[in-house]
Amino acid sequence: MTEPGDRRPLASRNTGFAQRGAALLVQRRIGPNAISVFGMVAGLAAGAALAATACWPEWQRPLWLLAAVFVQLRLLCNMYDGMVAIASGRTSAVGELYNEAPDRVSDSATLIGLGYAIGGEAWFGYAAALLAMFTAYVRALGKGAGAGSEFCGPMAKPQRMFVVTMVALYLGLAPTAWQPYVGAMGLPALSLLLIAAGSAITAWRRLQRIARRLREAR
Repeated sequence: MTEPGDRRPLASRNTGFAQRGAALLVQRRIGPNAISVFGMVAGLAAGAALAATACWPEWQRPLWLLAAVFVQLRLLCNMYDGMVAIASGRTSAVGELYNEAPDRVSDSATLIGLGYAIGGEAWFGYAAALLAMFTAYVRALGKGAGAGSEFCGPMAKPQRMFVVTMVALYLGLAPTAWQPYVGAMGLPALSLLLIAAGSAITAWRRLQRIARRLREAR
């Protein structure tokens, strides 16, 4: 987990639902690292469900909905691992590794899976995954340089996963006639272009903010 003062600001942590869930996990003695690993499994499952829509188009609607559930489950795990670590005092020397590495795997699996989904473009998925990873790298770079972690958007992890979730829900529920195409590109491909462009802007904004902090510190 990250340090308490160096965490992504999430209003959802303060809800009664989140607090009760964290208390239950602490009571069941479920460790934060185990939650992080489970979140990665959910991210991998989301990517697999997204890609499977192209392999089994006759099952695409339940697969889209299943992918949306897995994406949200992954985000819940991302929220709870830090909450449980703080509430239980069960921090570890490798907690930061468990906090970061599974996130990178989950992001890549989900975005690449969307690229292989029906209506997607595989290389758009790889491009979006690479740029998403670069935003995380810039954040880690700022922290390592002493400027702290920078979580600004417009396409940070919560926004990326929000886009994926909304696309999956729409394609799982909307009539086929309402599903847009631009040439050969379906909604998954278009959403990946949005995520890639937003991630590039996010990385640039983070670099600017980190550079400003470092200059001010001198």
